[in-house]
Amino acid sequence: MSRTSLLRLPGLTGLVLVVTSLSVLPALAESRETLGWVEEGLVLPEKTRVKFKLDTGALTSSMHAENIERFEKDGDDWVRFTLELDDIQNDEQVETRLERKVVRTTKVRGAGGAEERPVVLMKVCLGRRVHEAQFSLNDRDKMNYPVLIGRRLLEEIGPVDAARTFTQEPRCDA
Repeated sequence: MSRTSLLRLPGLTGLVLVVTSLSVLPALAESRETLGWVEEGLVLPEKTRVKFKLDTGALTSSMHAENIERFEKDGDDWVRFTLELDDIQNDEQVETRLERKVVRTTKVRGAGGAEERPVVLMKVCLGRRVHEAQFSLNDRDKMNYPVLIGRRLLEEIGPVDAARTFTQEPRCDA
């Protein structure tokens, strides 16, 4: 019996199919959190709490970094940089010097022209989950949000409600 004919069957079979479908939908919705367009998150491993902007207009996520230096290590491209973030929970500035292997380089075009930025893997906590994702490194001092979450990571995170902000406390065990 085809799926189409099953849906046309009157009586108990059709009712069971509808009830089963309705009972699965809430479980799917609960498996991924709905977040607002601005959320508090943690940059790991330092657990620095900062504001994240969830930006459906950006493809790649971006993180504030200063003093970016490229170098070679074991034949691979690496980058050394300073994360200088204002921790909004403790109202203090956290400065950490990190080294990461460059995953790729991205070209960003804007009003001021085009520039190449290194992309590295970083871990962040958003809601109840830790995400390891690619972040382009850029001086975001003049931006309101030190971390921007792009569509590549949003696919993993789940839906964004553009009318809401600060819907989830970061609660990761990492």
